[in-house]
Amino acid sequence: MELLRSLQITLAEEVLSISGLILLLVAAWAGDKAARLISILSVAVLTVCALIAAPALCGSAMGPAVTAFAGQYHADAFAAFAKLLIYAGAGVTLIVAPAFFERVRGMRAEFPLLVLFAALGMGIMVSAGDLLALYIGLELNSLASYVLASMLRSDERSAESGLKYFVLGSLASGILLYGVSLTYGFTGTTSFEGIRLALSHGLSTGATFGVVFVLAGLAFKISAAPFHMWTPDVYEGAPTPVTTFFATAPKVAALTLLMRVSLEAFGTQVHAWQQIVIFAALLSIVIGALGAIGQNNIKRLMAYSSINNVGFMLIGLACANQPGAAAMLVYLAIYVAMSVAGFVAVLMLKDADGEPVEAISDMAGLSKTRPGLAAALAAVMFSLAGIPPLFGFWGKFVVFQAAVQANLLALAAIGIAASVIGAFYYLKVVKVLYFDEATDKVTGKSELAHTVLLVVATLFISPLGYLLTNWLHVLAGNAAAALFHVA
Repeated sequence: MELLRSLQITLAEEVLSISGLILLLVAAWAGDKAARLISILSVAVLTVCALIAAPALCGSAMGPAVTAFAGQYHADAFAAFAKLLIYAGAGVTLIVAPAFFERVRGMRAEFPLLVLFAALGMGIMVSAGDLLALYIGLELNSLASYVLASMLRSDERSAESGLKYFVLGSLASGILLYGVSLTYGFTGTTSFEGIRLALSHGLSTGATFGVVFVLAGLAFKISAAPFHMWTPDVYEGAPTPVTTFFATAPKVAALTLLMRVSLEAFGTQVHAWQQIVIFAALLSIVIGALGAIGQNNIKRLMAYSSINNVGFMLIGLACANQPGAAAMLVYLAIYVAMSVAGFVAVLMLKDADGEPVEAISDMAGLSKTRPGLAAALAAVMFSLAGIPPLFGFWGKFVVFQAAVQANLLALAAIGIAASVIGAFYYLKVVKVLYFDEATDKVTGKSELAHTVLLVVATLFISPLGYLLTNWLHVLAGNAAAALFHVA
């Protein structure tokens, strides 16, 4: 009965696993010509998984979490919130990828399968209630991501980005695994609940090192400074649909996993990790802002923007309370929409031959030749900068508000000051789009699917997004509450 109950609770992961294996057989028999069909079916699978996960988010987050497999898997509102964002990011990737890869004859049947198995790993990550489940999910996601980054074998940049991601990712996995072994050695358990209980009696020196190494390994996965060095190269070199994927689904999974580990497993020793998170937040904000200023490639600029935004989100985690966690989730949901809009717009920047236009200088005067695309890109830049009335402002506002309420006044003040510095490079892009002499390089036609996705994501981050604030805060509040109700 216990096994049957566990299988019912983990239904979303089972659907992903079985569907992935069936589609793998289809890919093996039908070959690359079935790639588009497999992509469509994969989007349908992700939609089904989202429908399975959604009820847990809409229900009450009060009381102990529903667990499976002896507490190794948590099916709570927090996991459901993260999974909906993960499935959305993966789905968008599968929708925009075929047109990009077919142009360069690089569409492979295994591409949607890798995205599905990465989504499976991310689902395990965000539901993990044990260090072993955490590591299995993380590696399943990482191994698929390394291959995705080097998907275009004919492109040297793609191969280089995959190799860099693999080498540095392996190093981060080793650091994380060392932290896991130290934590287990000094607490005697791999269960988050058991670790929380063991650490409530005090933190030994060995356990402190375990906490530090675990957080360092996870900091790499969220591309927080000083473990951010892979991000610009991988974002630039990977195929743009893959970059869209990296900026959304894995980012959500890694950030929510960091939240669960910090607030659940290490929740009784806030002082042990709070200073680390504050340091990483401030460093990420500053490095993200300063590093982006000299960039001329739009994908590299978006990579530094992602480092910068991770820093702002970590301010919510640094609060170490329920309002801070809820604010972080609100920001994360808005950031996913901004990333989708930004990278779909980048995908639509093509010359007459269909070749991607990535140099910011080549977008000069885009407002005169493609006013709709320029307006959407400008909305993304203003929203990322946190300039009202765009919805990105609300994400920063709720995080700073939570920091002030948690008496982290200095952190909030520095964050607000740094966001002003960061606005410079976003406004630089808008200036090129609207005030520079037109170069007429972006003349390629855009696919209907790309246009629809861009319109939907841009409307979400526009002032119309404020109509969803109450709904978003209720869902984020339910999700955050799940982290603070330990059985």
